[in-house]
This record gives sequence, C-alpha cells and structure tokens, in this order.
Amino acid sequence: MRDENCIFCKIANGEIPSETIYEDETFRVILDLGPASKGHALILPKHHYKDVCELDENVGAMVLPLAAKIGKAMKLGLGCSGFNIVQNNGEKAGQTVFHFHVHLIPRYEDGPVMVSWEPGKASPEELAQAGAAIKSAL
Repeated sequence: MRDENCIFCKIANGEIPSETIYEDETFRVILDLGPASKGHALILPKHHYKDVCELDENVGAMVLPLAAKIGKAMKLGLGCSGFNIVQNNGEKAGQTVFHFHVHLIPRYEDGPVMVSWEPGKASPEELAQAGAAIKSAL
C-alpha cells in the first residue's frame, strides 16, 4: 500500500535520503527539514494512509508507544524539557502532506511558544448540541 507520487512514501521507504533516527519494519522516524525546534522529528509509516481516519488500527496502536520512546530519547539526548506530539488531519487543520505522520517537537526552557490556543467559552447548550451531533455520526 504505497502511493508512488507521495514524497513521504518515498522517504519512509528509503528512496529519498533523510536524517533517520529510528527505523523498523513499519515506521521510519526522520528529522524534519523545516524544524519548529532543534530535533523536530516526523514519524512516518512505510505504508500510505492519507490521514488518521484511514490509518490501519494495528499501525495506529504502535504510534503512541513509538512517540513516547522517541520523546524519551529526545529528553535524554537533547536535554529538552518536554515535547509535543502533533498530528494534523486535513488542510484546515494544518496538514500539508497527505500521508499520515506525527510530529515530535522538542520543547526547551525559554523556547518559543508553540502549539497553543486561547481557551474559548461554550454554554452547556452548545456543548450538548455539539456532543449530540458527534454521537449521532458515530
């Protein structure tokens, strides 16, 4: 299951060189060419899935433990204070390459503010309406 026109398929399968920090039969983890911070990495499945909605359940079950393993190595190896796990789905959500991938972004003391938002407000009625709409679609 590969898309011959997908750059992340080509990188994940070793057709395009990358700074690989981890690889197994399912994933390749590379350093991002346009990092948000030092050590910013991408977890790329070797098979093509457009986004999390198309992701194979077995592959999905392996992503979070792998993110934890790489994040722990970032804390030890780079001395970062923490890390963000970011996964975008759809253009309006910030996805620019339509091959499922996970960003691991090391965070450093006194580093830039990233991955944040101003909390909004919602009435109990708005929450109930949104909840009902989601539940009816499940």
